[in-house]
Amino acid sequence: MNRVGIWTAGLVVAVAAAATLAPAGATAVGGEDGPGGDQRSRFSGDRSQPQWVAQRPDARSYRTDNWDTSSRVERRVDELMAQLTTQEKADLATGELNNNYGFFNNAIARLDIPASTMADGPVGVRVANPNIDKSSTQLPSASALAASFGNGMARRWGRLLGQEAFDTGHNFQLAPSADIARTPLWGRAFEGFGEDPLLVGNLSAAVVAGIQDHPVVATAKHPFAYNQETDRFNVNAVVGERALQEIYLRPFDIVQRDGRPGAMMCSFNKLNGTYACENDAMTTLLKEQLGFRGFIMSDYNATPSTVQAANAGLDQEQPGDQGLGSANFGERLVAAVAAGDVSMSRLDDMARRILRPMVGLGLFDERPVVTAWDKARNSRFARRVAARGIVLLKNNRSLLPLRARSGSIAVIGPDADNTSAQGGGSSQISVPTAAVDTVSAIRARAGAGNVTYSPGTDGISEGDLLPGPAPVPSSVLTPEGGSGTGLSASYWGNATYAGDPHLVQEEPNANVDFGFQNFPGFNAASPKIPTVRGDFALLGDLSARWRGTLTAPATGWYTLGLTARGDATLAVDGAKIVTHSGALSSAGRRLFLQSGTVHQVAIDYAAPALNSYQGAQVRFWWQHPESVLSPAMRAAVDAAAAADTAVVVVRDYETEGVDRPDLGLPKEQEQLIRQVAAVNPRTVVVIMTGATTTVRTWGGSARAILQAWYPGQEQGNAVANVLFGRTNPSGRLPATVPRSERQVPIPNEGTERYDEGVYVGYRGFLADRVQPSYPFGYGLSYTTFRLSRAQVLNGSGNGDNVRVRFRVTNTGNRAGAMVPQVYVGELPGVDSPPRQLAGYARVQLARGASRTITVKIPTESLSYWDTDADRWETPEGNTAVYLGRSSAANRQIGQATVR
Repeated sequence: MNRVGIWTAGLVVAVAAAATLAPAGATAVGGEDGPGGDQRSRFSGDRSQPQWVAQRPDARSYRTDNWDTSSRVERRVDELMAQLTTQEKADLATGELNNNYGFFNNAIARLDIPASTMADGPVGVRVANPNIDKSSTQLPSASALAASFGNGMARRWGRLLGQEAFDTGHNFQLAPSADIARTPLWGRAFEGFGEDPLLVGNLSAAVVAGIQDHPVVATAKHPFAYNQETDRFNVNAVVGERALQEIYLRPFDIVQRDGRPGAMMCSFNKLNGTYACENDAMTTLLKEQLGFRGFIMSDYNATPSTVQAANAGLDQEQPGDQGLGSANFGERLVAAVAAGDVSMSRLDDMARRILRPMVGLGLFDERPVVTAWDKARNSRFARRVAARGIVLLKNNRSLLPLRARSGSIAVIGPDADNTSAQGGGSSQISVPTAAVDTVSAIRARAGAGNVTYSPGTDGISEGDLLPGPAPVPSSVLTPEGGSGTGLSASYWGNATYAGDPHLVQEEPNANVDFGFQNFPGFNAASPKIPTVRGDFALLGDLSARWRGTLTAPATGWYTLGLTARGDATLAVDGAKIVTHSGALSSAGRRLFLQSGTVHQVAIDYAAPALNSYQGAQVRFWWQHPESVLSPAMRAAVDAAAAADTAVVVVRDYETEGVDRPDLGLPKEQEQLIRQVAAVNPRTVVVIMTGATTTVRTWGGSARAILQAWYPGQEQGNAVANVLFGRTNPSGRLPATVPRSERQVPIPNEGTERYDEGVYVGYRGFLADRVQPSYPFGYGLSYTTFRLSRAQVLNGSGNGDNVRVRFRVTNTGNRAGAMVPQVYVGELPGVDSPPRQLAGYARVQLARGASRTITVKIPTESLSYWDTDADRWETPEGNTAVYLGRSSAANRQIGQATVR
């Protein structure tokens, strides 16, 4: 059976849409979803680009769909193993530093074993090679793909990653992220698919299968319980066995069963006291329980030992900061084998597991060569994903869709005129192949003469990850001895202001957070914020001074202060009002300022680097009454008052390495929304965040709200298509929108106790009877739908053949897509959540059309992990089955009976 057939069968086990729907794993050429189906037409016979053939005359293809169980693949691996020396086996297990690739493993030329050329990441191919065109498609955040609830689209997403990886010289793609977004505060939540293990697992499996449709190995990451950036290199995730199995391991179970990835990547954190990359769970859970037959690589800098890591199941170490080569494998691994501390059979298993997917997935058959591809086609796919993932949260009195050229529009927001809204860190795309911002796209729809733009606040940057009040905006500041807005900044590459400054420049404000997130190509800051300050500002010791004036925009009481780590002082008119030293904290002083009065401001800051990942941190902030507006915000509000409709585009900053300080919007964007909505009753808010954010302080004032996630390089076109009705919004929330941080776990240093157990995300909200702002699975449309004729078919009655059948009708006046969701209730005799997602289907219907859908409930959804028996158990009895539109809006349609 070919890959398509295998995947379709696997999907039916997982979610089982009816035969009336296009199979989620089908290979489509062209069509609405694109991007032209299979990216390189490997199954079509098109010879215009490299094909799925061996390019060397003497080569034999071992490519097979069942690569991990194929006897033919295993025989070829045996042949290679018989010729490998101990040194070469260890070399296979040892990653190398290489300037051209994110991760890398040397070739073994004498056996024609190709190099492993690896590329980050889950939201696009991160091309590091400086010798080639580094451009690739900046896809929307994975949370946008998750909001589509589209397994077929996820397969095509994977194909795009595989194709672009291969065509930029890579044969490994470090994707997808199958981690659970336990809290929306997690800095990397945008890389994954939300808070539900079934949804995360299904989409991750589809992405894996799509990547491996090409001669590229997919890498599922990151087991185990990697759900925060706070203290990520040392934090101990204390997780109960049942929660570990039902929530955090289940996505990897689905990935292994339905996607069969060639590799997995263990995480930085500890799991129940032992680092993930030296934890026996690699063997007992992944390899034995799940049957994973590929190899486990470490994340960069994540291998804590040699003997313990190897014996626990780590198959390949990727390097760290200790210099060229490996810190713990390499020669240390060879020595450990010679000493008998690591057995030769374990080393053989490591090498065998690495070679097996390389042979079986075709890496020996076809070597990646830098090749041109249809970048416009892939960009269109990115736009479709972004548009499908947009969630219509609110649409009072049907404000949306807007009619083109029907009135004036004020577009407002700090970065609405650029495409910088993406996650930072190792997943960030180096050079997007296109860039369409929201202002330009709206002007194209409504007519340039009908659209104005005002930023309202300063652009968003890594400095906005600091806690505390908002930075003083540039529009009330003037640089020393200059004109315009902002402050004069001077930087020294030491902590003592010694010598001449290394850099002198003007900046919007004093708001910097140096470290990992400032690595070249890792910073997703607005182009309006200067981020290139030299290597001294990234990780080393630093001292800096900011000078200028502050002009109060209104008479009243203000609080001026500093958030800082290290030594810092704030002087106003020559008098020190804040002196700070020590750990990161905030302090300020209340002052009465007269409107228009100019005050001298001087900020001095000095601090050594905290560690190898965190440098200087300082912010000059203010607090003031709601009625006080900076000049930039006043200009935006005035523009909104003069327009027929206001579209406010807001964003946050999320990145690997740092968790969000809160769930609000930085730089007074929430005040901006409230002020705009107060003068324009037709205010639409477009939220560009990688994870959910709170709307409590401003959601009531906006008439329409779109959750657009990080929408990728065609974000403007995607947003405009939804705003003007070219695309009917069909996204559904893959994670709950909480009312405040008090409703979600707050990441801790040292030890993070997963005391909520299996009650993660919506499960906990429902069990605790806590109301979020918007529930998991929620989303509105420009049309209406009806669910009818629902029934539960119990099948054999042993829990492995329970199906739900129902009819979906589009009762509105335009075509649209609905995502009906099936939930199961509490399991009989077991402490379990009130609702758990058990299946879903994405149904596209013309107006007035109907379709009958069948969803199969996976046995795991009717089961729990019995910690005493150490296995899944399906309790006998009746379990309520629900059908609806979200985790909070559903009705019981029957029972699943297990005898």
